[in-house]
Amino acid sequence: MNDPGMPSLHATPDGEAELAVVLRLAWEDVAALGQEASRLAASAQRPVTLDEAASHRLRRHRPGAAHARPQTAPSPVASLPRSPADTARQAIDKINGTAGPASAQTGPTSAQTGPTSAQGA
Repeated sequence: MNDPGMPSLHATPDGEAELAVVLRLAWEDVAALGQEASRLAASAQRPVTLDEAASHRLRRHRPGAAHARPQTAPSPVASLPRSPADTARQAIDKINGTAGPASAQTGPTSAQTGPTSAQGA
C-alpha cells in the first residue's frame, strides 16, 4: 500500500481513520485554516496544528447526504484576476487581522460616485 499514487490510510485505536494527503490550497483557504487553528487553540488552551484544525473543520462541517442535494452553480471568486503576490499578501493580512474594509474594495467609493455624478445627470 505504499504506491505513490495512493494516500496512506491507517485505522486508529479510537475507531477513526488517519489519512495522509497533500493538498493544493488557495492562500485564502490557508488563512481560513490558520484562523480555525487559532480559535481551536484558544478554546483548547494549547497549540494546534493546521492538520488538527483541518480535521476539526471537516468534522464540524460534515454534510448529511450531500450527494442527494441539488448542485448549485459555483459563484465567481473574484471579478479581477490577482497576482500570486497580491493573493499571498491578502492572506497574510487576514491571518494578522490587518485586512481592513478599504482593502476589500474593488470599485470606486461612495464619496467618488456621490454628489459629483448626481450633478451631471
